[in-house]
Amino acid sequence: DTITGLLLAGIGDIDAHQRPNFLVADSKTTQATIEEKFTSFTQRTDIAIILINQHIAEDIRGILDEYSAAFPTVLEIPSKDHPYDPSKDSVLKRVQLLLGD
Repeated sequence: DTITGLLLAGIGDIDAHQRPNFLVADSKTTQATIEEKFTSFTQRTDIAIILINQHIAEDIRGILDEYSAAFPTVLEIPSKDHPYDPSKDSVLKRVQLLLGD
């Protein structure tokens, strides 16, 4: 639903190398595909924010926890079938470490 909304808003794009700036992950999407796309998105200069459903982020938690660049920023969001759990969010964990909470 999120991707559909963003595509309707005109945010979706396919660059000169025929690479889309989004991935629709479902139950058939392999973890390797998600990892590869996440890594490629973090290396692109035309992407500033990566939105990832938290339940998908759990599948690649190791890579997310190692990612420390400011841009593109990674935001974990809930999905309609999986509620948001702030205790699993890698960005919030980093903020808590900085604040000493």
